[in-house]
Amino acid sequence: MTTPSSNNQSNAQGSFGAMLQQARKTKKISLEEAAAELFILKRHLQALENENFSEMPQVAFARGFAINYAKFLDLDPVRVASSFDAAYPSELKSQSANNIETPLRPMGTLQRDTRSRIRFNPLLIIAVIGVIILAIFLFRMVTSASQENTQTSVTAVEDISEIEQAQGAAIDSSVGASGSALSLGGDSAAILDVSLTGDAVVVITDASGSTLMNGAQTQGDYSLSGMPPFNIQIDNVDNVNLMLNQEAVALDAYATDNQASFELEP
Repeated sequence: MTTPSSNNQSNAQGSFGAMLQQARKTKKISLEEAAAELFILKRHLQALENENFSEMPQVAFARGFAINYAKFLDLDPVRVASSFDAAYPSELKSQSANNIETPLRPMGTLQRDTRSRIRFNPLLIIAVIGVIILAIFLFRMVTSASQENTQTSVTAVEDISEIEQAQGAAIDSSVGASGSALSLGGDSAAILDVSLTGDAVVVITDASGSTLMNGAQTQGDYSLSGMPPFNIQIDNVDNVNLMLNQEAVALDAYATDNQASFELEP
């Protein structure tokens, strides 16, 4: 456990906690104001500044908070993240990784430096290629059928294009720490649409163990496919909307203090 004396010594040496605190005071921003702007609990920001690691959430979330806090204070997020990694106690990392009470095991840091864990499944690659070929074939069939009606051919093609663009939006390549976020599982696969109105930390895995989303996310819409049930952990629930197979998920039913951890299935 980090003691106050060790915190003071760390701050005195110009560690990430001291950098955050000094930048906030220089900008004359209170902890309450920073918490309201970042949608991060005040006690977590205080723990970051004091480097009180035992009061922080899991290491992935704590690191994401530190990076977002650094950006908010116009600090170098890479420098803060490196300082955070150097200061974070190894025993707490071990405890976080072995914590079986949480629905999701920590997925590492937000840098997603997991190249050693990436595994390429030849069958998955073949399946993806097959889906792409099938999609092209179906698109050509629909286009050919629409062209038979000369009066509505242009309109039909435009309508089809809009629908396909809405349903086939590409997944952000930054989502997920272990390869592609697309997981094909046959008829039992499900579609999970994630819409962010602001920054939030979101961790999602499916029943196969594939990581679909991990870490701090920015505003935008993400379409994920995987094997249900999904294990979901969200910080800043107010910034997140979920739809499972085009049906809205009531996050308020799972949220506590603007955080949610739950299992979701059709």
